[in-house]
Amino acid sequence: MYNNFEVIGAFALYLGLMMYIGVYYYRKSNSLDDYILGGRQLGPWITSMSAEASDMSGWMLMGLPGFAYSTGISALWIAIGLALGTWLNWVFVSKRLRNYTEVANNSLTIPDYLKNRFHDTSRIVPVVSAIFIVIFFLIYTSSGFVAGGKLFNTIFGLDYMTSLFITAGVVIFYTFLGGFLAVSWTDCIQGMMMFFAILLVPVTAAMYLGGPVETSQLIATEFPAGLSIWGPEQDTFTLVVGIISSLGWGLGYFGQPHILVRFMAISDAKELKKATNIAMIWVVISLLAAVAVGLVGKVYLTIPLVDADAETVFLVMSEHLFNPFVAGLIWSAVLAAIMSTASAQLLVTASSVSQDLYRNVFARDAGDRELVMVSRATVLIVSAIAIVMAVNPQSYILTMVAYAWAGFGAAFGPAILISLTWKRMTLKGCIAGILVGGITVLVWKQFGWFGLYEIVPGFILSAIAIFVVSLLDHEPSKEIQAEFDASEQMHIL
Repeated sequence: MYNNFEVIGAFALYLGLMMYIGVYYYRKSNSLDDYILGGRQLGPWITSMSAEASDMSGWMLMGLPGFAYSTGISALWIAIGLALGTWLNWVFVSKRLRNYTEVANNSLTIPDYLKNRFHDTSRIVPVVSAIFIVIFFLIYTSSGFVAGGKLFNTIFGLDYMTSLFITAGVVIFYTFLGGFLAVSWTDCIQGMMMFFAILLVPVTAAMYLGGPVETSQLIATEFPAGLSIWGPEQDTFTLVVGIISSLGWGLGYFGQPHILVRFMAISDAKELKKATNIAMIWVVISLLAAVAVGLVGKVYLTIPLVDADAETVFLVMSEHLFNPFVAGLIWSAVLAAIMSTASAQLLVTASSVSQDLYRNVFARDAGDRELVMVSRATVLIVSAIAIVMAVNPQSYILTMVAYAWAGFGAAFGPAILISLTWKRMTLKGCIAGILVGGITVLVWKQFGWFGLYEIVPGFILSAIAIFVVSLLDHEPSKEIQAEFDASEQMHIL
């Protein structure tokens, strides 16, 4: 571990820039629209990079390489599922959601969109949605704080709790002050840092080992079990369930509020095609490099990491490969990955509490100033709870992320996807889908039936509930159908 001024200087430079952005955009976030969606003024580069940075959090630089380090190339199944899910989300959801949220009374949040999409005067949809958002984002945000705690603990040898508070403190600072624009701009910078860092580490390590051919031969000799795309030896049923579970990660994209909100904020829906291309190049290369870190690390590191430490393989390799200042910048990229997602999650949770819970239940006539204050107070409260949940340093980052990812994917994925593509869907169908999907994940996780990742049954049962309940219900009103047609026409254009 390093404890010198070069590493500290690299970290200070990065943290100072993030905090400056928060202060800068504090003056530009006066209305609720500014604070939650940045006034819908993002360009394609900011949209794509912030979406992917908020998606690929610390788990991409720590969790996925650690999984590949332990199991081998079979970690690619998760990467394949994520890449497919990313592409489908950009192609089928992004433009439709951007247009429909504008048609549906300029919706600012995902629950707000669902309420306006179905003309929900009872306001049940935003309240139910907000409850699930708070539950699963507490788990998700907590995983980011755990990653930050492990980062500072590994690098500087700081006490885990001290490390936890440093990570949380900076994220809270710029999210609390700057809102969506601060989060989006910091995410863009963080996405670029993540991309170059995840490429630099395995490529440099392979060069030290003699080149890509020599490195491949070393992996084949010293880690032959890791070269099986099917993973460790197991029976056919377990193998099939494992592959389905890994690919099932891709289903989660349709329901991640912190990613979907980026689609809603782009200035012009026509720019989404360019944003899609940028995002897909970033995702495919980054995921392949993350798996490569684990495989190369298995033969590069002379002292094997135990399973509990496998998630630090990226950090340990950086320490061995580079001088202190460069290593500090690379480690800052890990911190960037953690912060980009944690800040996006905090903002979406705050937005949902203020816009979907507070305004719908407690103060229907609340003005923008009051709602922004509620949003900022929520950032503090949710952060405090997430910190409490993150006090155990033995928590596995990928496990926590998988749980929250499944929760959002099953609760909101089918509701979003079907609401954008099926005119016959009804309010009751939407409520049924959210409840069935969210509850299935919560229950399935506790029992772990068949070893199947909970997002798969959750997503399927949610979709079935939407179709069955909608078909049993009365057809949507002419006004709702007219809005759907108007949105579809915008999508065609």
